[in-house]
Amino acid sequence: MVTLNTKRLNDRGVSESIGFMLIFTIVIAGIGLVTLYGYPLLLQQQVGADEKIMEKNMIVLQNDIKSLAYKTVPFKETSLKIGGGSLTVYNSSYTPAPSNLTIYDQSGTYINSFTPGELRYESVSAQTDISLQNGAVVMRPRIQPGSTMLAEPRWFYDANTNTMVINLINITSSSLMAKEGIGTVQMALGETKYSYSSIPTGTPIKLDYTPDINGVQNYSVAWDNYFTQTLKMPSPVLSGATRKYQLPTDTSRPATLVIKRYEVIIKNL
Repeated sequence: MVTLNTKRLNDRGVSESIGFMLIFTIVIAGIGLVTLYGYPLLLQQQVGADEKIMEKNMIVLQNDIKSLAYKTVPFKETSLKIGGGSLTVYNSSYTPAPSNLTIYDQSGTYINSFTPGELRYESVSAQTDISLQNGAVVMRPRIQPGSTMLAEPRWFYDANTNTMVINLINITSSSLMAKEGIGTVQMALGETKYSYSSIPTGTPIKLDYTPDINGVQNYSVAWDNYFTQTLKMPSPVLSGATRKYQLPTDTSRPATLVIKRYEVIIKNL
C-alpha cells in the first residue's frame, strides 16, 4: 500500500511539471508572436499618427501666415508637437531653393527669380517631407517620385474683370532653425510689396516654375496640378528643369495683373 501511494504522488508531480512547461511555452510563443507581428504594426500606426498630426499642424501654420499677410496681424505664435521628425526653417537665401518663380510678358518682367523659402517637416520614420512654401502646404515621399498639395495658396483669377491676383509668400529667418518635440513657432509680418499692371490686348502673361534641380525637394507635380487643374492654365512647356506656363487671362481683351509679396519672418521655433 505504501508503494502504491508513492507512485501516485510522483505521477502528480510529473503532470504539474509538464503542464507548467506547456503553459510557459505558450506564453513565450505568444509574446514572440506579438513582438514579431504586433509591435511593427503599432510602430506603423504611431508613424501614421505623427504624420497626420503634422499635416494638421502645417495647415494651422498656413492659417497663421494668412492672418499675418491678409489680415495684417503683426505677430502670431502657435505651440505644436513635432513627432517622428524635425521642423526646419529654410529661408529664401538657402541653397538649393525649393522652387523659383518668374512672371513676365513680351514687354518686360514683373517678378524675377522669386524664391519663397519654406517651413519643412522632415519625417525620419515615415520618410516623408511636408513643406509650407509660398502659401501652400505640399507633401512628398522620399522613397518615390511625386508630390501632392494638401492646402492651396491664395491665387485666383476673375474672368469677369480679366484680373489675375498672385500672392507670393517669402518665409525667412535670421538663421537656420530646427526643432523636435514640443515647439512654439513665432512669426511676424515683414516687408510687403504691391504691384498693379495693366496688360494690353493680345499679350499673354508667362510664368516660369523651376523646382529644385537636384530633385531633393521637387514638388513640381503638386504645383503642376494646381496650375493646370485649379487655375486652368494650359499644360507647361518644358525647358530643361523649368516648366513654362501661361496665366489663364483672356488675351482678346485688356487684363490686369496684381502681384502682392509678403515677407513672413520666423522669430523662433
